[in-house]
Amino acid sequence: MAPAARDAPSVRQLTVLYDADCPLCVHIRHWLLGQQWLVPLRLVPAGSDEARRLYPALDHAATLREITVVGDSGQLWTGTDAFIVSLWALAEHRPKAEWLATPAGRPFARGAMYTASAWRQAVRTEPGAPSAAETAAEAEDAQGAACGDHCPPSR
Repeated sequence: MAPAARDAPSVRQLTVLYDADCPLCVHIRHWLLGQQWLVPLRLVPAGSDEARRLYPALDHAATLREITVVGDSGQLWTGTDAFIVSLWALAEHRPKAEWLATPAGRPFARGAMYTASAWRQAVRTEPGAPSAAETAAEAEDAQGAACGDHCPPSR
């Protein structure tokens, strides 16, 4: 992992670009804020005016598709590497991050990212659009109304 590399500049701060329209991403943002940091984190909505001001050369559309972390010396991590470096910044989770960065641990990190990505795609909404949960609730209500007295109430 780059932060531990000998010739790499030291990391004094990390910026985590998170999707503010994703309930999972917002939950993880709140979780990160509650952790003890070994490296300070700045949490910025991906694709926001602030993100564009801080990183004008970054592909901001890509940051909305995949977790992106930027180091204060210009380091850039995306996807699984961004997940690992975010954990690396946390006191309680640095040992786990160091293991996840190994050949033995990396498949677990990739699996976690794959699972989170699939869940995120299921619940992410465009700004102002109904969430997947709201859409499912509306469909269930419509189904219940269409069935009338013939279907038992859903649990």
